[in-house]
Amino acid sequence: MEKYYLFVHFRETREPDGEQVHFAVSKGGYKWQTVNDGKPVLKSTIGEKGVRDFTIVRKADNSFVVLGTDLSLANRAANLYGSWDKLDWFDITINGSDALIKWTSKDLVNWSEPESIRMVDQDFGCVWAPDVIYDDALKKYVVHWSSPHKNEEYKRKKIYYALTEDFEKFSDPEILYENIETDVIDSCTARHNGKYYCFVKFDGGGGIYMLESDKSDSGYSIVEAFHESSPEFSSHAIEAPTIFRLPDGKWCLLLDFYGTENKDEQGYIPFLSDDIASGVFHRASDKFDFPYGFKHGTVMEIIEEEYELLLNSFPRFR
Repeated sequence: MEKYYLFVHFRETREPDGEQVHFAVSKGGYKWQTVNDGKPVLKSTIGEKGVRDFTIVRKADNSFVVLGTDLSLANRAANLYGSWDKLDWFDITINGSDALIKWTSKDLVNWSEPESIRMVDQDFGCVWAPDVIYDDALKKYVVHWSSPHKNEEYKRKKIYYALTEDFEKFSDPEILYENIETDVIDSCTARHNGKYYCFVKFDGGGGIYMLESDKSDSGYSIVEAFHESSPEFSSHAIEAPTIFRLPDGKWCLLLDFYGTENKDEQGYIPFLSDDIASGVFHRASDKFDFPYGFKHGTVMEIIEEEYELLLNSFPRFR
């Protein structure tokens, strides 16, 4: 059976339009094409007026929510730091936005105006890289992200989560996963056969790790076989995992490579696994085709009618 997919991502072009919401679609998951000729589909006009690190979720009522990090490096470089070379990541960690930007839609084409939502109090630093998974047992969405906290002088990022039924009201944040030796960022989660699999980056060194648990919001432990299956998973220059299942049953893990100054050489690298529970993934770049280097985003399965609607509707928004 054919499957269709939507990829919500951004483009790090060093221009403000790069840090906005871009769409791409695929029939089959291997070959991708842009929506709206590679131009932004949604723009944030609030907060930092730029957004990154997107996730998208289909709700039970078949409506959609996009969440993104409220951060524009292009605007900060031009207006705050004076140049890209002077970007101050620790300042962003402490003083960056503690809000996420949200859009909602009933059809993937007509979207709400951007809205700022907060899940944390004033003791948190920047709220980065949201991801969402629905927990059937809790009957709630688990929204997780990375943040530092004032109690640790903002020196160590952890994965936090909050629960919501409607993306309007959220539970108080709690720790989903932490490592006492390093920052943990960029979480994404998949569920399969009653298990939850969470992929994260150990930002102080170590690269990408795979975690597993019987619960969506606690009890995660490292899957050693994953990190051992490829030396590339130890690289400092990969981040932003996103995972989805292909029509042939394989699992595709995409990792965002940023280890070069040449922007055309940056973007997602694909890895495949026959069995997510095994933790074993192997690089498969020769099997995939991307029109340009997609940056930090999320893949969501859609139906054929939505795929056709996305391809045929967005030229009217140019």
